[in-house]
Amino acid sequence: MALITLNNVSWGLGGADLIENASFQIDKGERICLLGRNGAGKSTLLRILGGTLLPDNGEIWRQQGITMATLEQEVPRQTGGTIFEVIATGLGDMGRALFQHQRLCNDPMTAGSPEKSSLLDTLQTQLDGNDGWTLLQQIEAAVTQAGLDPMVDFDTLSAGMKRRALFCRAVAGKPDIFLLDEPTNHLDIDTIVWMEDYILRHMHTVLFVSHDRAFASRVANRVMELDRGRLTSYACDYRTYIKRKEADLLSEANRDRQFDKKLSQEEAWIRQGIKARRTRNEGRVRALKKMRAAYRQRRNSLGNVALQTQEAERSGKLVMEAEGIHYAYDGKPLIRNFSTLIMRGDKIGLIGPNGTGKTTLLKILTAEMLPDSGSVRHGTRLQVAYFDQLRAQLQEDKSVIENIGEGNDFIIFNERKRHVISYLKDFLFLPDRCHTPVHILSGGEKNRLMLAKLFARPANVLVMDEPTNDLDAETLELLEELLLEFSGTLLLVSHDRTFLNNVVTSTLAFEGDGMVRAYPGGYDDWLDQRPRQTAPEQRAVQPPKASQPARTNHKSRKLGYMQQRELDALPRQIDELEKEQQELFAAMSEPQFYKTDKEKIAAIQNRLQEVEALITSAYERWDTLDSL
Repeated sequence: MALITLNNVSWGLGGADLIENASFQIDKGERICLLGRNGAGKSTLLRILGGTLLPDNGEIWRQQGITMATLEQEVPRQTGGTIFEVIATGLGDMGRALFQHQRLCNDPMTAGSPEKSSLLDTLQTQLDGNDGWTLLQQIEAAVTQAGLDPMVDFDTLSAGMKRRALFCRAVAGKPDIFLLDEPTNHLDIDTIVWMEDYILRHMHTVLFVSHDRAFASRVANRVMELDRGRLTSYACDYRTYIKRKEADLLSEANRDRQFDKKLSQEEAWIRQGIKARRTRNEGRVRALKKMRAAYRQRRNSLGNVALQTQEAERSGKLVMEAEGIHYAYDGKPLIRNFSTLIMRGDKIGLIGPNGTGKTTLLKILTAEMLPDSGSVRHGTRLQVAYFDQLRAQLQEDKSVIENIGEGNDFIIFNERKRHVISYLKDFLFLPDRCHTPVHILSGGEKNRLMLAKLFARPANVLVMDEPTNDLDAETLELLEELLLEFSGTLLLVSHDRTFLNNVVTSTLAFEGDGMVRAYPGGYDDWLDQRPRQTAPEQRAVQPPKASQPARTNHKSRKLGYMQQRELDALPRQIDELEKEQQELFAAMSEPQFYKTDKEKIAAIQNRLQEVEALITSAYERWDTLDSL
C-alpha cells in the first residue's frame, strides 16, 4: 500500500503553474531522487508533501499514522542552543520534554529547590508514559554516528556541521518517510560518503532533491523529474534515467518539429483565401484553431546557461611556486611544510574535510594571506578571478544588474560592448529578474550570478571555492565543459566527486595533521592511490572521543578463515539483493501491476519484504565482522 498518493496536484504563483496536475505515489522502500532545474518547484513539492504548503488543486492521501521528517535546503532562522537542544526540540512534545529534563538536571542554580523536584517528577512521568527514554536513545545514537558533541553550541558550527546536526534531527525520530532538500550542500566528501551509507542502511523510504550526481547514482532506486510543471517518473536508477531522459528529449524534439511543420502548412493554407472558409473546410479551420491554442500553451525549455570566459593575456609558463609553507590556527597546524609548482594550464583540485584549510591555502597561494613561514612566488602577467563560496563579492542589498554593471549599463566583454541585461540573459536572468535584489534570489540563482560576475572580467587564472553548490545538473555539465576548454590555470575546491573527476588533472589532498599531498588525476584516482588509513569509506565520520565506550581491556582479534570469506562475499550478496529490490520496485511501479492476479501481487510484495529484511541483516552482519 502506498504511503503517500498525489492526484492531479497543482500549485502556482501567478503565470504558469510550477506544478501542474502531478500524480504519483511513494511506496515503502523507495529512495526517490527528485530532479529539476533551479526554480522548477522541487522545494515547493517537498513542502506540499510535508504538509507545510497546501496545493491549489488536487488531492493528497497519506497512510494513517505515518510520520515524516524534513531536512530543509537552508538552515532555519532562529535555530539556536546546543546540538542536543536543536535536535530534541525539533522532535515534538517528547523531544522538548527531554531537553527540559536535561537542562534541569544540569542546572546547579536550581539544585534542591522544591519547584525543580516537582517539575522533574512531572517530566519523568510524561517521559515514562510516552516512550520518551527510547527517543533519548535514538537521539544519542544519531549524534554518536554523526560524530557530533551534543553539548556544543549550534551557532558556533560551520555550515557543513549545522547540516549534519539537522540531518541528525531528521533521523532521530525514526520517521516513515524522509524528505531531504539538497542534503549534501556544504558537506565534505567524507560526510557525504557517510550519509550515503547511513541512508542505504537505515532509511527505508526517502525522497530527496540533489544535484550531486555521485550521490544520486549510489542512493536512488527511482528518479522523478519536475520539468516545466510536468512531473515524470522513471522506475530505475540514476544512470539508467540519464539514458532514458536523453531518448525522451529526442522524442519530444521530433514531436515538436513535426507539429510546427504541420502548423506552418495549415497557416499557409488558411491564407489562400475564400477556399479555406467554405463550409466543407470548417472542420479544418477548427482544427487549426486548436493547433494555435496548443502552440501557445506549449512550455518550452528554459534553455541553458551560455558560459564563456573572457580572453586574457597569456600568463607566463610559471604561475605559482610555493616553498615550505606552514600555517597554524589556534596552535593547530593547518598546513605543514607544503611546497608545490603550478604551471600554466594546470587544473588542480583541492579535497579534504571541512575546516582542514583548503580555503586558507587558496588565499595564501593568491597572496590574500601570508603564511607563518615559507614563501610564494608568482609568475608574470597573472590575471586572477576568484569565486568565493560565501558569495561575499555579491552585494545583497543591491539588484542583480547593479552587481554586474556596478553603475554602468554596459560592460566590455572580449573587447565588445554588451548591455548588462543582454549579458545576464546568458545566465538565465530574464529582464524583470535583473532588477531583483540579490538577497531574495534562490541559492542556484546566486551561484549563477557569481559565475556571471566571475566571467565579466578577463582572467588567465580561475580560483573557484565550492562553485557547484545549488547548481542544477545541466549547468554543472556546461561549467565542466567551459573549464575543460579554459586554456588558463584552475585551482578548484569542490566536494562534488563527479565534477572533480571530469575537470581536474591533479589533486591536492588534505590528509590530516597539516599534511597536503599531491596526486595525479581526480577524486577516483586519489582513492586508488591514497594511503589506506585515509580512505573515507574506512574512517567515515568518527564520533567524539568522549562518546566512545572504553575498550582498553579488549584486544582486537583476527577474523577466522570462514569469517573472512563471509566478509568478502557480503558486498556481492548485498549488490545482488539490492538489484532484485530495484527490479521488484520497477515491477510494482508498472501501471498494470495492481490489475494482475491478487496472488501474484501478494507474492511480489512478500518477496520485497523478504529482500528488505535480508539486506538489513546483511548490513548488520557486515558491521559485526568489520568491527572485529
